[in-house]
Amino acid sequence: MQNVYLAIVLAPLLAAIVAGLFGRQVGRAGAHTVTILGVAISFVLSAWVLWGLLAGSIQPYNGTVYEWAVVDGVRLEVGFLVDRLSALMMTVVTFVSLCVHVYTIGYMHDDPGYQRFFSYISLFTFAMLMLVMANNFLQLFFGWEAVGLVSYLLIGFWYKKPSAVHANMKAFLVNRVGDFGFLLGIAGVLFWFGSLDYATVFERAPAVAGTQVSIFAGSSWSVLTLVCILLFIGAMGKSAQVPLHVWLPDSMEGPTPISALIHAATMVTAGIFMVARMSPLFELSTTALSVVLVIGATTAFFMGLLGLVQNDIKRVVAYSTLSQLGYMTVALGASAYAAGIFHLATHAFFKALLFLAAGSVIIAMHHEQDIRKMGGLRRYLPVTYWTALLGSLALIGFPGFSGFFSKDAIIEAVHHAELPGAGYAYACVLAGVFVTALYSFRMFFLVFHGEERFDAPTRSHLHEPPLVVTGPLVALAVPSVVLGWLAMEAVLFGGFFGDAIFVLPENDTLAALAGTAGTATAMLAHSVVTPTLWLALAGLATAWFLYLKRPDLPGRIAARLATPRQVLEQKYYFDAVNEHLLAPLARGLGGLLWRTGDGAIIDGALVNGSARLVGWLSGVVRRLQSGYLYHYAFGMFIGLGLILAWLVLGIGRG
Repeated sequence: MQNVYLAIVLAPLLAAIVAGLFGRQVGRAGAHTVTILGVAISFVLSAWVLWGLLAGSIQPYNGTVYEWAVVDGVRLEVGFLVDRLSALMMTVVTFVSLCVHVYTIGYMHDDPGYQRFFSYISLFTFAMLMLVMANNFLQLFFGWEAVGLVSYLLIGFWYKKPSAVHANMKAFLVNRVGDFGFLLGIAGVLFWFGSLDYATVFERAPAVAGTQVSIFAGSSWSVLTLVCILLFIGAMGKSAQVPLHVWLPDSMEGPTPISALIHAATMVTAGIFMVARMSPLFELSTTALSVVLVIGATTAFFMGLLGLVQNDIKRVVAYSTLSQLGYMTVALGASAYAAGIFHLATHAFFKALLFLAAGSVIIAMHHEQDIRKMGGLRRYLPVTYWTALLGSLALIGFPGFSGFFSKDAIIEAVHHAELPGAGYAYACVLAGVFVTALYSFRMFFLVFHGEERFDAPTRSHLHEPPLVVTGPLVALAVPSVVLGWLAMEAVLFGGFFGDAIFVLPENDTLAALAGTAGTATAMLAHSVVTPTLWLALAGLATAWFLYLKRPDLPGRIAARLATPRQVLEQKYYFDAVNEHLLAPLARGLGGLLWRTGDGAIIDGALVNGSARLVGWLSGVVRRLQSGYLYHYAFGMFIGLGLILAWLVLGIGRG
């Protein structure tokens, strides 16, 4: 099986190399053919592995592929851990990536960087597969940094556009903050557990659970709490949790296909997957779980509010991603890891669908992205309309759609949680249901319904994009509708993940839910007596009333609520604080360290100082090499005289 797993990760890598280094030779058709073929191979093999694991014909695999080095007994390896958790992630990542690859043929058709873009997205898929298939922290960190690097390249793909360059640098720097915490967490794992191998670390976790460490004078921390919080800081960066969320909305500066790939199934879900994989550590720290729960709840509600004031179609979907990532994080904090991963999977399909539908609208509107300049597109873009409707219903958790089963399970799990902060989290995720429905259908109604707010030339060119664009929409719409029915019972209550996820019996919030909503039909019936359904319907009805029935009201409401609206439009002033306070402080501190440390001591005294000393000595020695024979003879006589004097003085003393 090792060769199969190597094929899964290497097929996209080889395709990326061909498209990237030999793009001119293979041409546009060759670039998209080889990369689509590479990702298709990965998807087919991943789906086969998942099916085999579920059927029992394939056993979970944990093995080393390559031993890089052994340092003081610590093995640095490349290895794969393929169980039901990683196999599900592999299948979701490769399927969404395959849809995005096909869609890109139509969306990037006229772009001069066509081959380069296909190389990047194929490389992105390889990096994500290395991350989810890792069996050790070293390989996890490699995949972690690789997706960050390729996302930097993709967000700034249009590198001649200043806003794109600013956005990719912002993403890179914000993620460096999270990755610093992540790296410290891995260092803590190595220091206290003595290994980077998952299985070894998880086996030793109970023994380390009682260990305390003093960080500040007079304070004592649990080692596991410290390690888990540091690892979660990395997840906050990658999965865009408050306050490390600021990079994700700006990543919309990249082409729409990469927005779908980053936001749906790859980079932003890396943190969710990592915490679920580390459940044997997080379960032993109540404090760490509470931190995860509160951060996720804050992100779910407050980032959703920002979607209400966005007018760029892609940014509305981006803030939706932030909010839904908050829901996944809340599930992790409530020990409902299965629900979090299930929502990750369902969200991957309907969020990729919504991003690609937004791209279809943008193509039809000649790259106009302001929803205030759209309206009435339903009759021009029927396929885009119906698929976007299905995606929107899945997003708001409408009964029967995939998002309903995963999101409702999270909310109910939080309701049963008894951790500190669970009450706050439950209030946030409930309120978030109404907000999600309101901003989702605000966008939907403004884009596809109501009066047409575009000019005659735009109207004359409006038509449905080609099949390479609409085909992936249909392919993604199917799991957005049916996945919940097919997988809900097994994933949430049937022990789908087996030993891949560890939950303490006292933390098992999903077990408490199984009695009242253990089947798909039972969950549908149960939703009627919970506030979740009615909040979603209220949000949808409010959007209909404000943007179709009484479109004059939103402007009047905004005028009366000028201050709250300004706070939302300024994104809670996170960007202002970063740009006008934290960034100048960081630059000032960096300048001070440069002048007093790196510049003065390291470069000044050690590097440049030693170089100047060598230069001075070489100048002195150079003067002795005059080239005149009598100078050398004179030097020999002086040297001989000094030797004789030393010998005579030595004999005299003896």
